[in-house]
Amino acid sequence: MSNLVSKAAPDFTADAVMPDGSFKQIKLADYRGKYVILFFYPLDFTFVCPTEIIAFSAKTDDFKKRNAEVIGVSIDSKFSHLAWRNTDRKKGGLGEIKYPLVGDVTKQISKDYDVLADFGVAFRGLFLIDKEGVVQHQLINNLPLGRNIDEALRMVDALQFHENNGEVCPANWKEGEGGMKPDPDGSQEYFNKNN
Repeated sequence: MSNLVSKAAPDFTADAVMPDGSFKQIKLADYRGKYVILFFYPLDFTFVCPTEIIAFSAKTDDFKKRNAEVIGVSIDSKFSHLAWRNTDRKKGGLGEIKYPLVGDVTKQISKDYDVLADFGVAFRGLFLIDKEGVVQHQLINNLPLGRNIDEALRMVDALQFHENNGEVCPANWKEGEGGMKPDPDGSQEYFNKNN
């Protein structure tokens, strides 16, 4: 897997199912000026995937409060995405989802983000892209390992804290906590205060 952190996020134009259930072609570049959580999942109509997709949807307003948009991607078609959305959750469906689901049927987006497995589906990749279109964080899980949506929110908070204050975020940092000045004196100040 290649590292995209600190590099321009590969742009794409692709068909998506939108929150209102319509089809629309979206372009990543159109999200410039906002933070983007771009996440990949293996396949529609599977098992761990709907838990993540629904959990991201439940937190969509929390992301929007941070000027962050969520976009989901899999190798399925927009038609498969729509059928899954139109299937009741009690029967393995998604129901309403508050962000776009992109159909990567050519698998090019998955290749560009280096999350395409040898057996043809995407690993559980997650990328935090800043307002300038630069990847600031990436995480790639194997298929059985679902992601923590609160951790994705925490990473947006950490990035924004750093951008606003110039300070860095130590281990287990959470919104509302102090950061660390990135110099020898500043780090000692942090350790003296927190030990």
